[in-house]
Parts: sequence; C-alpha cells; structure tokens
Amino acid sequence: MYIERVPNRNSPPCILLRQSRREGSKVKKKTVANLTHWPTDLVATLQAVLKGATVIENEDDFEIQRTLPHGHVAAALGVLQDIGLDRIIYSRRSAQRDLAIAMTIARIIDPRSKLATARGFSDETAFTSLGGLLQVQNADENDLYAAMDWLLTRQASIENALAKKHLKEGSLVLYDVSSSYFEGTTCPLAKRGHNRDKKKGKLQIIYGLLCNVDGCPIAIEVFEGNTGDPSTLGSQINKIRQRFGISHVIFVGDRGMITDARIRNDIKPIEGLDWISALRGPAIKKLIKNK
Repeated sequence: MYIERVPNRNSPPCILLRQSRREGSKVKKKTVANLTHWPTDLVATLQAVLKGATVIENEDDFEIQRTLPHGHVAAALGVLQDIGLDRIIYSRRSAQRDLAIAMTIARIIDPRSKLATARGFSDETAFTSLGGLLQVQNADENDLYAAMDWLLTRQASIENALAKKHLKEGSLVLYDVSSSYFEGTTCPLAKRGHNRDKKKGKLQIIYGLLCNVDGCPIAIEVFEGNTGDPSTLGSQINKIRQRFGISHVIFVGDRGMITDARIRNDIKPIEGLDWISALRGPAIKKLIKNK
C-alpha cells in the first residue's frame, strides 16, 4: 500500500491510500481509503510507516513519569468475576459493592490496614491500578468501614447464595474455629479465653468458618472470646438445616470440635446428620487393647 496525491485542478490535491497489484503486464490500482481530510502530519506519519520507518525512533522522546502494577489486579478481579462473587455480593453495581470488591482484591494481593488500603486506591498515592479500575479513588478509610457495615447487612443473603451454589444434600461440611486477639475495650464479643495468638492478657474473639468439601468458604460466625470450640457446633447445625434448607450433611471436624458430648447431644438426636472426626488418645488405646 502507498499514498498517492491526485491533482484536483484549482482545489487541494486528493490524498488516497491505495493498493496496487500486477495482472500480467498491467498494474491495477485499488483505492482503500480517502485521506484528503486527514491532518498533514498524520498523513506524513502513515506514509513513513508504509515505507518501513519506525514512528518512535528514539525512546528518549518519551519520559515515563509513573507506572502502576496491573497484572495481579486484573488476574484477581477476573477470577472474582468469573466465579460470580461480585453478583453474589450484590446483583447490581453500587458504590458499596465496588468498595467491597476493591477491599477483597486488596486483601488478596497486598493486605494492609484500612487507612493504608484507602491510600492505595487514591490517584495520588496508588500503588496498583485497582482504585482506578473500580473507580474508588476518592474513598477514605471511613468509606471502607461504612462499606463493611453495608456488607454485614448482606451477610445472610451472601451465605445463602454460596450454600445454594456449593452445598447439596449429603454434602461433606468442613468446620473449625480460630481466634484473633483484640485491641480495645468496647467490643461486646471480646473476652479473655484460650489465646491461639500467644498474646497473654489480650481480649479476643472466636470465629467459626464453614466450608464445603473443597474448602470453599460458605459461612462465618463470630462468637465471644471465651466460647469453647465444641459449643459453637450447634449453631452451625441450625444454620445448615434451617437457613440453608439442607437436612442431610456430614460434618467433618477435629476431635476438639466433634466431641462425645456434641455427638450425643447435637448430632445423634437429629436424623440426617453424620460426622467424621478423630479419636482421642484414650479411645485409640482402648481399641488397641481390645484388638
């Protein structure tokens, strides 16, 4: 292809982008586009490219003032959207949903405090493309906390949707608890208890996570910090049977969770509930003794 200027009497010449081909001894032309109304410098640039020139011949012609990492953001956000988590959080796009998604992605790729996370969204202090991608550049830490409050009102709906998608009758359900020490004195759930963080004298909260057989989180519940692990099992049974509407499941938990008392009082009396757990030392010794 090439550019040809065709004289046009007293008017400016007609500038055409043309393609030529040879048929026997003749050369035939085909007009691809009329460039008459293009700016002169743009026509000149295209003509140079068609002749094999490089438009940017010197990298020093450009100065890179700032770059924002994007690949890991796009990957995490793409997976979140592929599995439909954005629609599970809320069916329509909203400022709160965008902030919830942004915090989720930020937590995956670079966990920080809410203040630092908000700074990471801002145009002036961004360290990834996340803020601009989800248009949350103007959010501050108070907006993030407000979005978490909004997310809390959606918790039951989100868990119901996850259960519908990932659980079914006869499913294995994995359940365990952990704890997190707590700074401050105003949380009504913060109590002193068995501290897994080795932070003596600190208040703490207990949280129980319910997952499907593949380890996909379905529901989470927070308990007072002095709650015993086995005593949280009853609320999970009620949640699965009453809120999720599943009557037959198999609970999988460690021997500190599914104890003899829990099996006797919470599981065996309910038809459709089974369990998988581990034996304690004395029970194992008894089996060996009795061969």
